[in-house]
Amino acid sequence: MQRRRLGEQVQVSAMGLGCMGMSEFYASVGEAESVAVIHRALDLGVEYLDTADIYGMGKNEELVGRAVSGRRDQVFLATKFGQVRSADGEFVGVNGRPEYVRDCCDASLGRLGVDTIDLYYQHRVDPATPIEDTVGAMADLVRAGKVRHLGLSEASPATLRRASAVHPILALQTEYSLWSRDPEIGILHACRELGVGFVAYSPLGRGFLTGRFRNGEDLAPGDARTRQPRFMGENLHHNLILADAVRFLAEEKSCTPAQLALAWVLSRSGDIVPIPGTASIGHLEENLGALGVALTPTDMHRLEEVFPLGAAVGERYSDRGMQTVNI
Repeated sequence: MQRRRLGEQVQVSAMGLGCMGMSEFYASVGEAESVAVIHRALDLGVEYLDTADIYGMGKNEELVGRAVSGRRDQVFLATKFGQVRSADGEFVGVNGRPEYVRDCCDASLGRLGVDTIDLYYQHRVDPATPIEDTVGAMADLVRAGKVRHLGLSEASPATLRRASAVHPILALQTEYSLWSRDPEIGILHACRELGVGFVAYSPLGRGFLTGRFRNGEDLAPGDARTRQPRFMGENLHHNLILADAVRFLAEEKSCTPAQLALAWVLSRSGDIVPIPGTASIGHLEENLGALGVALTPTDMHRLEEVFPLGAAVGERYSDRGMQTVNI
C-alpha cells in the first residue's frame, strides 16, 4: 500500500475507506457484508477508516468498532461530531458548544469500543459558537488522551486559520472530485499554508462518476441522492454528459471510470487522501486499483477540458445543506 503524508505529523494509507454508506443514506447492506469489506480493506493495507456519530444514528460507529476489534493497531480511526439529529433522524442543526463536544467524544469512544480516537473532526462548523471555543474543547480531549489529532470538515479558509491558532489541525475534510472542485478556491492553499492535510470525501461524485446511475430509477428507494440537486431532473441529464466523458476516457486508459476519477484526485497532490465509500469488496478492490493508474499531461488536459471548475450542474446539497458548508 502506498502511503501519504497527512498534515505534518502523520502518514496514512494513500486511500482510505468511507464507511457511511454501510449504515445509511444509500442502499442498505447487511452487517456481515460490511464487516467483510472493512476486513478486506485492512488486509490490503487500507488504514484510514472514516465514520461519524450521525451515520445510522450511531450504528455506523458501532459497526466499525466491531469490525476493528482485535485489529486496532492496523487502523487510523477517524470520526466526527457536530451535526445534530432528532430521535426520528431529522437533521436539526449544528452544535459546537464545548460541553457538547465532550459528551459526543465520550459517546463515540463507547460505540467504537476504543480508548482513543486517532482523528476527531468537527463535522460542520457551528456559526453560533466561536471556533476558538469548539477547538479549545477538542484540544482538551487531546490532553486527556481521548483523541490524538483534530480535524475540521467543510470549514472555510478563515475558520481553518482561526482554529489552527488554537491547536494544530491535522486534516480538513471536504468534498472533492472532478465535479466538485470548490476546494481549489482557497481551501487547498490554506491547508498547505498551515501544514494541514486534506481528506477528499465523495471523490467519485457520490458514485455518479462511476457511470452506474443513468436515471433516478437506478437509485434505491430512500437513497439520499434522489434529493440532491445534481441527481434531479435536467441537472441529471446534463451531468450524464460528464459521466459519459469519464467512461470514454477510461476505456482509452484501459481502466474503469471509478479508477480514472480517483486517479485524478490522487494526482492533484501527494498530500490529498481520498476516502471513497463502498460496501462491496469488488468495488473496494476496483477503487484501490486507481493507485496504479498514471495520468499523462494529455490525460489531465482532456479531463480539464471536460471538467473545468463548476462543470457540474446543481448544488452539492439542498439549500439547507449548503448553508452548513464552507463556514
